[in-house]
Amino acid sequence: MSGQLRLAFMGSPDFSVPILGKLIAAGHRINAVYCQPPRAAGRGQKQTPVPVHAYAEARGLEVRTPESLKDTAVQEEFKALDLDAAVVAAYGLILPKAILDAPRMGCINVHASLLPRWRGAAPIQRAILAGDSETGVTIMQMDEGLDTGPELMRESVAITGETTGQSLHDTLAAVGAALIVKALDGLEDGSLTPRPQPEAGVTYAGKLHRSEARIDWRRAAPEIERQVRAFTPWPGSWFEQGGARLSVLGLEVAPGAGPPGEVLDDALLVACGDGAVRITRLQRSGGAPMGSEEFLRGRPIPAGTRLD
Repeated sequence: MSGQLRLAFMGSPDFSVPILGKLIAAGHRINAVYCQPPRAAGRGQKQTPVPVHAYAEARGLEVRTPESLKDTAVQEEFKALDLDAAVVAAYGLILPKAILDAPRMGCINVHASLLPRWRGAAPIQRAILAGDSETGVTIMQMDEGLDTGPELMRESVAITGETTGQSLHDTLAAVGAALIVKALDGLEDGSLTPRPQPEAGVTYAGKLHRSEARIDWRRAAPEIERQVRAFTPWPGSWFEQGGARLSVLGLEVAPGAGPPGEVLDDALLVACGDGAVRITRLQRSGGAPMGSEEFLRGRPIPAGTRLD
């Protein structure tokens, strides 16, 4: 390592936690941690800190949770930290120019895609949904655009037929944690030079919405299969049957054809807009996850049933 750097870390969800941990383990000085403010959560709507907040506080780090970085006083407090760099990983707030310009080496972002593909909020899930064969992590120097800054380093990760939103999230978090340490070393010793992102191949990863979770049987079977994997664990995938919401936890593309949403046999083979899928694992609202065979013993869904 080139030396101990004075850093701020800016991140909020689970994805960011291993990255902060790796920076601490590498010996860098974390002068402050910025994350989203606590939010109401659970049945009691208790104010709950985001994962980075809880992790940083448990390690005795100073945590700051401004609602916005546009306030001049907040910007002056940030500038007063006298930072070498700020590391940003899924923070969730826009960084104004005054924040971007304050650290000596600028603000460095850990982004979960191979930029310029999948700029934006949900690159992990969008890559699976689109059927991409690979994704990865890009370390970039931030500018005022949406994930448009020059690239410092990248590393690719394969997407397979077994990849879920959760498994890819965990893999990319670990890759990003290792990569940011190398990038900071390279910036500090001058061996790493930022290079502009390619102009071709730009796509945008829009924020995930709960409304996307409902399965539309009119879509092609491979699209529905990718949806189930991409939306594991959130926002999940579901359909309604007999007034009950059933979450689909696993399915596979299988031979079959029929009107979209029609059950083609007694083992949950369902016709899609093109092809068919067999549901292998599901969960009734409020119930336990089950394999389809076990589920159907108690609640048969016979051939000819039309799923909502």
